[in-house]
Amino acid sequence: MSTTPRTHRRDTPPPRTGGGEAETLRGFLDYLRNSIAGKVDGAPEPRVRTAAVPSGTNLLGLLNHLTHVERALFLGEEVRSWPATFRAAPQDGVAEVVARYWEAVERANRVLDTCTDLGAPLPRPRPGLPAPSVRWALAHMIEETGRHAGHADILRELIDGTTGR
Repeated sequence: MSTTPRTHRRDTPPPRTGGGEAETLRGFLDYLRNSIAGKVDGAPEPRVRTAAVPSGTNLLGLLNHLTHVERALFLGEEVRSWPATFRAAPQDGVAEVVARYWEAVERANRVLDTCTDLGAPLPRPRPGLPAPSVRWALAHMIEETGRHAGHADILRELIDGTTGR
């Protein structure tokens, strides 16, 4: 039994968005982005980068990975090794990884702000590679972020007992 004191953060309910498809998708994506960044922000070193499960997954690595997914999907940046994205550089602390994530999100949102047709391909600069539709990209990013936010919930609770979205 753990002797780690339990901390419960205020649970944030799902967003109330307008009736439009784009607004709904972006509202849920932003909700999940805030959730996972909140799980990492304030997590103690070095436990934030310590694997708490046999797969080697760690809290800081999850956010580092999602930074690369945002950049690859919405900005067209190439990723040479997806497994490597699950590890933050040793010199990067929590603040640096969280800031880099929010910078990627801001850049991705600027791209999304120009997209008026969810069925159109993303306007990303990757010659030779077909871009997915904006709708598919948003749905995938919601799924990817939600999946890893669930992992982050468990990892953060194992680190210091913090629970809640």
